[in-house]
Amino acid sequence: MGFILMLIVGGLIGWIAGGIVGKDIPGGILGNIIAGIVGAWLGSLILGDWGWHLGGIAVFPALIGTIILVALASFIVGKLRKK
Repeated sequence: MGFILMLIVGGLIGWIAGGIVGKDIPGGILGNIIAGIVGAWLGSLILGDWGWHLGGIAVFPALIGTIILVALASFIVGKLRKK
């Protein structure tokens, strides 16, 4: 049950981060889940493991890490499309 909850929380965090940045994450639901989990890892590396935990994910560092990840990915994709 913990793994399923982690996937759900990762998807929600990816969806919220995409809404904050104003960019859609490619891949739909699967892209949101991947971005949320990778963003949680990135956020825990940068900010540590603090705050409210849900499904084994520290929510605030995960959200900040996912926002950074989505902004960086949209910047790179935007630059590649201009070529």
